[in-house]
Amino acid sequence: MALESVEIIRRRLEERPGEIEAARKKGLKVAGWQGYILPEEIIYALGFIPVRIGAGGDDRFFEIGSRYVSAKSCAVDSETAGIFADNKDFYIKNTDFLVFDATCLQTPRTAEILKYYFQKNVLLLGVPRNFQWPEAQKYFTRELEYFVEKLEELAGSRLEETKLRRAVSLYNNIRLLIRRIYDYRAERQHLISWNEVHEIINAGYFLDRKEYQALLEGVLQELEAVRGGEIDGKDADEARIFISGSVIPTEAHELINIIQKYGGTIVGDDLWSESIPSLGVHIEEESLEGLASAYLNRTYPDELPYLELNTQKRTVRLKALMQKFQAQGVIYHTLRHCDPYAVKAKEIKDVLVEEGIPLLEIQTEFTRWDYRALSTKVETFVEMIKDRA
Repeated sequence: MALESVEIIRRRLEERPGEIEAARKKGLKVAGWQGYILPEEIIYALGFIPVRIGAGGDDRFFEIGSRYVSAKSCAVDSETAGIFADNKDFYIKNTDFLVFDATCLQTPRTAEILKYYFQKNVLLLGVPRNFQWPEAQKYFTRELEYFVEKLEELAGSRLEETKLRRAVSLYNNIRLLIRRIYDYRAERQHLISWNEVHEIINAGYFLDRKEYQALLEGVLQELEAVRGGEIDGKDADEARIFISGSVIPTEAHELINIIQKYGGTIVGDDLWSESIPSLGVHIEEESLEGLASAYLNRTYPDELPYLELNTQKRTVRLKALMQKFQAQGVIYHTLRHCDPYAVKAKEIKDVLVEEGIPLLEIQTEFTRWDYRALSTKVETFVEMIKDRA
């Protein structure tokens, strides 16, 4: 079933470059950002146009980036360097400065490479290594204060409390709307596909945020209108797959295509490129202290240390999401050389075994050769889930 609201988002995404070009001619600046606990609200409140940079799924960018980044670095770092070296992507060419956080220890290295080789103006936001410590709140609040000072210099103006409150309200509502869209994936009706949700979330990294909020509301209105009607698909024939692990970038469609080719239905995820940024954050206090608290209390990324597996927020949330989405198996996807996520795969598998949930671990570099080699593994896993049903 094709959703008209999703088609509208696709069309607006195609039109967005022209709008950004016009805005830059009027003096507005574009902030390219990449990170896990980087409060985009601050960038927006200061009048910048935030866009999320990076790519995945293109062999050419991976090869180009490997000339600048160690072969043992994660594929996202290599492809980010590659897309800057190529310098043909519209958003890469039209960023006035870049912002990274240091959640992943490889990210600061990428920031250094972009600054050294491509003369980019880069800001780096420090991140505490233990989110749960009281000292982490003080440290991160101070880092945000310093971050704001540097952004204010670029903006030529101060961060106004009124604008910050409006930005926090806007982003809180966007996260709420995305959570509500994900709720439809939990239903045993094929109202919206995971591919469409993936497109919707990634479009939000480029579209005007106020318009994006309205577009999300349009998606929900359409979903509510078709709920209860005649739905395509047969629940009895599907293997309900949950995707976990690190990241699936915008252009990396091959893994998704393989899962669906062999009869798997992706019902949910806990990827930091997809649902987790919306599931784990709600800002109660519209201040830098409130932002620091909300972002530190979100689901911890696996780049950060946490030794008590059964109480780790991501593990607890994963089990809850598995139940909510009625998932029958997990495909745990990590990038090669993304060691924190790869190490956690065995631990998460052990936790899920106790729940009777099978897990397939796969690693890729987002190259076509990787995905061709994975077809047999995915097919066998999907068939095994169907046999268990």
